[in-house]
Amino acid sequence: MAEINKKSLEHLADLARLELSGKESESFLVDLQKILDHFNELQELNTEEVQPMTGGTMSKNVMREDEIFKEDHYTDAGKLAEQFPERQDGFLKIPPVFE
Repeated sequence: MAEINKKSLEHLADLARLELSGKESESFLVDLQKILDHFNELQELNTEEVQPMTGGTMSKNVMREDEIFKEDHYTDAGKLAEQFPERQDGFLKIPPVFE
């Protein structure tokens, strides 16, 4: 049976870059343990003769098929750079990301 403890919660919070207060940590520990308990219950079910689902819907993809273009203006980097609005010292100039 899987259990979650304070150390594993702190590790998960660190990975998610969350800062949890003491009260939040306790609340999350209780909630996460309930979730794990539910998964443990589900693992006990016999699903041997249950057919797997393939998405749960009868919807079909209506997107067009991808097409491959072998035209020069798609493969020539020089022609692409010529179409770029701003260039400086041989580089493509974009607005600053960080200020």
